[in-house]
Amino acid sequence: MFTGIVEELGEVTAVENLGDSSRFRLRGPVVTEGARHGDSIAVNGVCLTVVEHEGDEFTADVMAETLNRSSLGALTVGSRVNLERPTAVGARLGGHIVQGHVDGTGTVLQRKPSDHWDLVTISLPADLSRYVVEKGSITVDGISLTVVEAGADRFTVSLIPTTLALTTLGIKQPGDPVNLEVDIIAKYVERLLTAQGATK
Repeated sequence: MFTGIVEELGEVTAVENLGDSSRFRLRGPVVTEGARHGDSIAVNGVCLTVVEHEGDEFTADVMAETLNRSSLGALTVGSRVNLERPTAVGARLGGHIVQGHVDGTGTVLQRKPSDHWDLVTISLPADLSRYVVEKGSITVDGISLTVVEAGADRFTVSLIPTTLALTTLGIKQPGDPVNLEVDIIAKYVERLLTAQGATK
């Protein structure tokens, strides 16, 4: 489990196309400290497994399902990525519960900069809109954010200077894709209510 608090801005150093999958090598001195084969690291909000680890770089395999459901397939050598290690049991939950299982992708539609923050509008797949509510939580490229406004096909978030400086959302521009993960609690509540209605 992750919390959506990005630990560092990493970089893609190699991409190998394996036909029905890809192998990525990524640089991240913070997240690779003490990393071992089989460990999990979230890359732009996608939970990946460490296959190899050497120095400040690690390698991860990404299957076709993940490439199709996320924006990882658009990454190239030099792309910057948000990196986070799983949260430790008993640690503070700084963001919200994030699984690293992307529900869909959106597109940055608009940026409105101000003196101290940016207001960013992101498109929202229709089948995810019911899970996104004003002042609720959403994960964008692995970043835990609070929804400012929620619409049928888009939502807005306000980005503070720290988020702008330390994550990919500081450099994303209109037209760029982002990974979205909605609040898992909302999905469980919906499932339980649906099941309850079916048994009446």
